[in-house]
Amino acid sequence: MEFTIERSTLAEAVARAARSLPARSTVPVLGGLLLDARAGRLRISGFDHEAFAEIDTPADTAVDGRVLVLGRRLADICKVLPEGRVGCALEGSRFTVDGGGTRFGLSTLPLEEYPALPTLPAVRGQVDAAEFAAALGQVVIAAGRDDTLPVLTGVQLRTEGETLTLSASDRYRYAVRSLPWKPEPDAAVETLEIVLPGRRLTDLARAVSRSGTLRVGLDPHGGSGLVSFETAGMRSALRLLDGRLPRYDKLFSLDGPAVAEVEREPLTEAVRRVGVVAEPNSPIRMDFSVDGAVLLQAGYEDDVASQRMAATLAASGDVSVAFNPQYLLDALQSFTSQRIRFELLGPGQRALLGGVPGSGESDATEVTHRHLLMSVRQLS
Repeated sequence: MEFTIERSTLAEAVARAARSLPARSTVPVLGGLLLDARAGRLRISGFDHEAFAEIDTPADTAVDGRVLVLGRRLADICKVLPEGRVGCALEGSRFTVDGGGTRFGLSTLPLEEYPALPTLPAVRGQVDAAEFAAALGQVVIAAGRDDTLPVLTGVQLRTEGETLTLSASDRYRYAVRSLPWKPEPDAAVETLEIVLPGRRLTDLARAVSRSGTLRVGLDPHGGSGLVSFETAGMRSALRLLDGRLPRYDKLFSLDGPAVAEVEREPLTEAVRRVGVVAEPNSPIRMDFSVDGAVLLQAGYEDDVASQRMAATLAASGDVSVAFNPQYLLDALQSFTSQRIRFELLGPGQRALLGGVPGSGESDATEVTHRHLLMSVRQLS
């Protein structure tokens, strides 16, 4: 094997493929990247049974061949190489990288121990990559962190007609965002519901966010256990998580809630301020009054903080609720509208947050992005 390539091109391709690699693995070859050079192309693949990435990029190939090297080590080398052309070659059992007078030699991993690359499912539809990445960022904050409950660490994707809905929940909060979906003609009537690992899906979405159209492939019968994502020059896949999230339609249907509206950015700053004296499990209390104000209060032992700010409330009387400060802050930061709408049932009950139409986001985004929080039962 022997090829030459621009450093920046190699670095970008290696970095994108390396995102599929596990942070740590007891099987060394699963931390490797497979480089396949032939016919004026370089293909870089990473696969650890749970995630897959394959990048195609132009290269001047003098000798065709394949090699398996530690992916993160190669990514680190690409970062420090001088700009310009880079020569790469397999010399015996060593892979060399030579550019600008700097030369590296990497030991290779056994190709025969590397798993067979997966066959990806057929494309079922497509979505705008940038919008998908933005929507994912709005919901993944509600995903759980407890790996003993894998499905709650995931993001659920549901396709129905020309709508793709992303959702995530850790049982204490629930975020949902819908966006346009263009199904393939033979998949237009399918309703599909799958759960993918939240962290890995976030890494993938960041890698493709500037790629234009994102083509999504999956097996409607779940046979392959993989969901594929394809853009120009890149193919990726993630393995499904078992299980489904609870249905959110009934959870989001509140019976006769009090409705409050507040300016989002001033409220976000107020939550940060008063939250300074709140311990992680110490709530921030919000007292909404019909006279046009909300009082935020937080405290722990003898330390207290409060801030009053303008708000509107449509209710028969004042309403008080309290939230985990970090959960409330995460929810507020996930919106881009100027004003936030709270639908409130009271202490210990559900509260639904959404953007106010005409206050900064498109009406479609405001309607399709919602965030459910549980109010603390006992107010401090």
